[in-house]
Amino acid sequence: MIVHCMKKSTWDERKHRKEWGNRDLEDCGFVHCCTVNYLWRVMPNFLSIDEPLVLVCLDESKMLSEVKYEDGDNVGRFYPHVYGLINNSAVLEVLPFLKDEDGNWLKNDEFLDYPDE
Repeated sequence: MIVHCMKKSTWDERKHRKEWGNRDLEDCGFVHCCTVNYLWRVMPNFLSIDEPLVLVCLDESKMLSEVKYEDGDNVGRFYPHVYGLINNSAVLEVLPFLKDEDGNWLKNDEFLDYPDE
C-alpha cells in the first residue's frame, strides 16, 4: 500500500472520477506518494495547510500506471512516484489527516502495525 496526501476538498472533486493526478503530472512529471513506513518523514510538509486533509491509500497491484521507487534526494530512501494517472479503482480507503492540539501529525490507527523507518 502507498499513500497520497491531499486536501479533502480536492478529494471530494476527484472521488467520483475514473482517474486523477493531471495537475501533479503537469507540475512534477509524476504523482508523489509515500509508503506508510515513511509517512512520519513527509507529514510535517503538510502541517501548515489550514484546510482538512486526507490520506488516500492505494493498492499498487491495482494501479494502471507505472510506480517507480526513487531516491530523489540521494539519501537512501526510496519513495513511490506514479508516472501516470491514478485510477480510482486502486483506492483502498481514504483516511483523515489527524493532528493533535498543537497541530502535529498523529498516526492513524490503521497504520500502527507499520513501523516507522
